[in-house]
Amino acid sequence: MKIARPVVSLGITLFSIILLAGCVTSTTSSTKQDGDAMAVPGADKSDNQRRARIRLRLASEYYQQGQMNVALDEVKLALQTDSEFSDAYSMAGLIYMDLGETRLAEENLTHAMRLAPNDPDLSNNYGWFLCQNGRAPQSIAYFEAAIRNKAYQSPAKALNNAGTCSLILKDPAAAERYFNQAFRYDPSSPTTNTNLSRINYERGDFELARFYITRVTKADVLTAEVLWLAVKIERKMGDRAAEASFVTQLRRRYPNSNEFAAYQRGAFNE
Repeated sequence: MKIARPVVSLGITLFSIILLAGCVTSTTSSTKQDGDAMAVPGADKSDNQRRARIRLRLASEYYQQGQMNVALDEVKLALQTDSEFSDAYSMAGLIYMDLGETRLAEENLTHAMRLAPNDPDLSNNYGWFLCQNGRAPQSIAYFEAAIRNKAYQSPAKALNNAGTCSLILKDPAAAERYFNQAFRYDPSSPTTNTNLSRINYERGDFELARFYITRVTKADVLTAEVLWLAVKIERKMGDRAAEASFVTQLRRRYPNSNEFAAYQRGAFNE
């Protein structure tokens, strides 16, 4: 079973279940736009915290655009402004994860949790780090800690990640429980609906798989992964017209994707 993309928490209001694309595209423009986002000698703590948040918001936008080194530069500027900014350390950890710097990723993520031990977003992020680095059994405890935290505003994030890591642990029953809980919290989430569609497809309940994937395709969240899953579901359901429609969209939108290559090979059971 293909493992879904994680849902990480950036601690900034620009982001919900799925990261929103940022609109700042260069270091020059970000500096020009937020020229006051540096620590000012003699400034009070709250002012420096505001400046650090500006920097972290820029870092998050660059992260979403895949500009990891630029994002890391912005995080470092945020930490120069506020050296106790837990969200900035967590953001650094996520960036280092993407850069393959495992030791630095863990150092930053654990430092963030020492600064804010009761922050559920930080628990979620560290849980995902563990899951992706061969420590999936330990990751579940961090997701559970986030889920139990009554202050957590988006428990569906941790529930989806716990479900994904349960699949890595070859425990589809636990995965489905987590995904169903996530659905109760946020029934419109494309991540949750895709996860539930996939797990029902793998079980052979194609009608229910179609129910969940249709909620995603009707919302026009058409990633290559979603379209390929929709193709396979409609093929199993025997709806050739719907299958052909999704194939056309997959070919047009993602001609170089692994999913379209799988379609061309006829790899419907991979």
